[in-house]
Amino acid sequence: MKVYVTGGAGFIGSHLADRLLARGDSVTVIDTYETGRRDNLVPQSGLEIIEGSIADADLVAETIGDTEPDLVIHAAASYKDPDDWTNDALVNAVGTANVAKAARAAGCERLIYFQTALCYGLKPLEQPITLAHPILPGGSSYAISKTAGEQYIELSGIDYVTFRLANAYGPRNLSGPLPTFYQRLSDGKPCFVMDTRRDFIFVDDLVECVMPAVDGRGHGAYHISSGADFSIQELFDEVVRAMRINLERPVEVRERSPDDAFTILLDPSRVQQDFDWRPRTALADGVLRAIDWYKENGVSQTFTHLAQPEK
Repeated sequence: MKVYVTGGAGFIGSHLADRLLARGDSVTVIDTYETGRRDNLVPQSGLEIIEGSIADADLVAETIGDTEPDLVIHAAASYKDPDDWTNDALVNAVGTANVAKAARAAGCERLIYFQTALCYGLKPLEQPITLAHPILPGGSSYAISKTAGEQYIELSGIDYVTFRLANAYGPRNLSGPLPTFYQRLSDGKPCFVMDTRRDFIFVDDLVECVMPAVDGRGHGAYHISSGADFSIQELFDEVVRAMRINLERPVEVRERSPDDAFTILLDPSRVQQDFDWRPRTALADGVLRAIDWYKENGVSQTFTHLAQPEK
């Protein structure tokens, strides 16, 4: 296959690109490297890398048109600064519109998109969250703009799968609590955990779930999740174990803010049924593999798409 991957130097995009290249597909990647890393992709036969933004409509139209891909995997997103609403809208909404229109014009028959579970709001109406839950993205710029992108894909008429994700983690991940814990503990800085629970999915399990969609299975919205939630303190404890650290005192636990959900747990039943998929990686194993990668490659900066309380 010929596959065009937006955000292909980022966390999820680079893992998918590696998997596609390993089986002999031709992969064209576009990335700005704002949150992706140049060392996430190894130059090799079958891989073309374009440095640029999906917000550049002419560049997207030209490169997708030249590639004539069988499939577009859209993993690019703006999430570096939760207060940068303009860039979120430009990349996640306008950029996705550019990608969908260019794919349609190039005759691409299928598009895979990654959406945030925050599309259901900061306080979901049910747990676990089913696909029937109303879309309520108003709590964050990231969710608003990612949901607009999802709707542009639906509008395009291209056959698509949109994966609404639990908290993905693993090697190359630079967003969320795990790399933040690693970075602060490595620097001898204090940490705190919120009194919340989240659904974590290891990146290799995520890729295994996406591959049937790459090969044409499924249509519409799916959840990729483990189907279980863990406290942020449990995640922190696994990081401490993986780093072999002895803390002088227990980690500080902070009460969540009024607009923060106690848990966000996605119902994975549709993807389990349609794709015959189950996650295989235990949290302890996944954290250890992520920490090993951080030790070897370093973490110079971490990102979040939600404002975090400071003390």
